[in-house]
This record gives sequence, C-alpha cells and structure tokens, in this order.
Amino acid sequence: MRLCSIASGSSGNCIYVGSDATHLLVDTGISCKRVVEGVESLGIKPSELDGILITHEHSDHISGLGILARKYEIPIYTTKETYEAIKQDKKIGLLPEGLFHEVKYDEKFTIKDMSVYPVKISHDAKKPVAYRVQYEKKKVGILTDLGNFNDYIVECMTGLDAVLLEANHDVNMLQVGPYPYYLKQRILSDRGHLSNELCGRLLDRILHDGTKNVILGHLSKENNMPELAYETVRLEIDMSDSPYKAKDFHLSVAKRSEVSDVIEI
Repeated sequence: MRLCSIASGSSGNCIYVGSDATHLLVDTGISCKRVVEGVESLGIKPSELDGILITHEHSDHISGLGILARKYEIPIYTTKETYEAIKQDKKIGLLPEGLFHEVKYDEKFTIKDMSVYPVKISHDAKKPVAYRVQYEKKKVGILTDLGNFNDYIVECMTGLDAVLLEANHDVNMLQVGPYPYYLKQRILSDRGHLSNELCGRLLDRILHDGTKNVILGHLSKENNMPELAYETVRLEIDMSDSPYKAKDFHLSVAKRSEVSDVIEI
C-alpha cells in the first residue's frame, strides 16, 4: 500500500493512495496536467486510476476534476450533495453520465481490493467527508478541511498506519495577517480549518503502536510555514501525557505544489 501527496495546500489538493492493483485519488484540486504528471511520476498511467474520492466541492479540491473525468472517464465517489454542488460549478463543466457513485457517512464501500470508509467532518461545505482507506490489514486516513474534531472523528481514525492530517494555520499568524475579519472568523470556526495546535491534539488522540507515518497537509500559504507546523505539532505530542512521542513515528510536511515522498505502508 502506498500514500503520496501530489499537492497539498490552500491553493490545491490531490492525494494518491493505492495498492499494486488499485489506484485512487483523493481530490483533484490542481490542473488536470499537474494531476497527470503527478500520477505518472508514481509509475501509474491516468487511465489506470480506479476512482476519485472527493471530500467536498471547494475549488482547491475539484478544479481539475472536469477535464480529468471527461478525458479518462474515471469513476467519481462523493456525497450526493457534494456532487450536485460540483455540477453547478461552471468552471468544472459537464461531467459524463454514469461516473458518479454516491457515498454516505459511515457506509463502507469497496473499490477492487481496497475498502473505503467515509467519515463525517465539520466544514463549510454541502456535505463534506474525510476518508479512511484500507488494504488488507493496513489503514490510512486522509483528514483535512475540518474546523474541529470530536470523539467520533477520533474513533473513526484510530488504528491507522499512516495519516495525512490538516495543519492549516498558525492562529497568531492568521490573527495578525492580511485576511479580512470575516475570513479569519470563518477559518477559526468549527466549520473552518484545523490550526497547528488542534492538529497536534487530534494526532495525540489517534496515535497507537502501529502509527508509523504522519504527513501534515493543507497548510495555508499566508498563515503558516512548514517549519512552524512541524515544530508546533511535534511539541504538542512531546508535551502531552500520551505514551507516544514524536520520535516514535516519521513526521513530515506535504509539499504545496510538488509531489512529496511516497510512503510505503
């Protein structure tokens, strides 16, 4: 099983997760050209993609979906409400009939040899989801675009071998930064994005003996820095009462506009 960030940040997100037989993307928020280049850098042809899992309809998660779907006819998995919102986006264009597969919270489905579990999250979108993906006994989570977390999120994301987890902003950088007041309030709300500190606290709750790789993703370009996200999350783990420390797993930050290192699970 492999996990790789093709792009991750407030300007565009696309994550690959797959096995030898099954190849999936979570979100396509970059151009079709960049998606194809990223997939091909992993030794995979875009025609070999078995599905695109969409978390929600914001442009940094779907901007390349229309061209990609029309050119390669890749099945699209998302909630009905999200798909209806995508169809209203004129920038996406007409999506081919028959590609949409509805997903529902907490209802597991299978794509070839991989199982996918959609998880309810809190974000200012129609009906957003995170995903837990399993191949045999290996599990990975892709969890971004949530303003907060609760016991349900922790339960759904417990037992992961690897996780890509949102560390969107540093609260102080956001508060003193150039964003207008309403946007700052949106980001800080329970339907916004996880701060570096909240990311660390959530990670502290889901760590277990089998967690070997943690990727910090969806960093804001204006309100965060990779080094700051890394150190803040590391300190949250090391200063907590958890039996686990940052040295117990590999912690990295996903590259904003480039393909990150492949995680073998």
